[in-house]
Formats: sequence, C-alpha cells, structure tokens
Amino acid sequence: MESVETSTAGRTVDGQACRGAEDLPFDVFAKACPSRETLGHVTGRWGSLTVGALYEGPCRFNELRRRVDGVSEKMLSQTLHALERDGIVHREAQPVNPPRVDYELTPLGRRVAERLLALIHLVEEDMPSVMAARERYDAEHPAG
Repeated sequence: MESVETSTAGRTVDGQACRGAEDLPFDVFAKACPSRETLGHVTGRWGSLTVGALYEGPCRFNELRRRVDGVSEKMLSQTLHALERDGIVHREAQPVNPPRVDYELTPLGRRVAERLLALIHLVEEDMPSVMAARERYDAEHPAG
C-alpha cells in the first residue's frame, strides 16, 4: 500500500493507506489496517469457536469454557477481552454475591457468528471428502 502523509476520513493507519473498493473504507489485505486484527480475533481457533458457542445464547465464563473444549482459562479470557474490545462480545457483570459475569454476542457479533457458522457447517459436512484427501496425500507422501 502507498504511504500517505495525511489521514483521509480515518483511512490512514500508521502512515499506510487503508482502503479497499470505493465503498469500503478498510482493506484487510493492508498490513497496517485494523480490520486485519479484528479478522484474526474472529477467525482464530479460539475466537471462532467462542463466537460460534455464544451464538447459542449468553453464557457464563465456565459454561463457555466447557462448551469450547480444550481452551485454557487464560486463552478464553484473552479471547473474550479481544472480542469485547472489537464490539463482538458484550460482557455484563451482575451485582450479586457471588459475582456473576455473563457474555453474549452483540448485534455485530451475531452477524459475524452467522457467517462463521455457515463455514463451520460446510467444513463439518465435507469432512468425509477431507478425510479421503488426507488418506490419499499420506499414501502418496509417506513420512520419513
């Protein structure tokens, strides 16, 4: 991307142009564009699984951790913080004893989850083809 000295309608990040098509102000392919970071938060392993799990409805932290099998407490916490900062997840602390914190998707988060879940379902449905491709590949490329 070209380097620019002045910001144009919020489209410049760290001196780098951040623009796509005429109607799109951000370009995820530009290294300095903030949309790339958000895409990473949403499509990373824990981000996509967390967003997908929250599509089913609000969850408490430990419920979410059980649903997203294999995620550590630290990783889930970091993921939730990033998604909350991006406006995809809403965190609500209830003023009760013991403390209760609920997480749920924002309207933006629901739109993102719908698209992610379509991809997740596609992958799940096509796993027999993936498994067959892996077997063929492994037969043609023995380890060693």
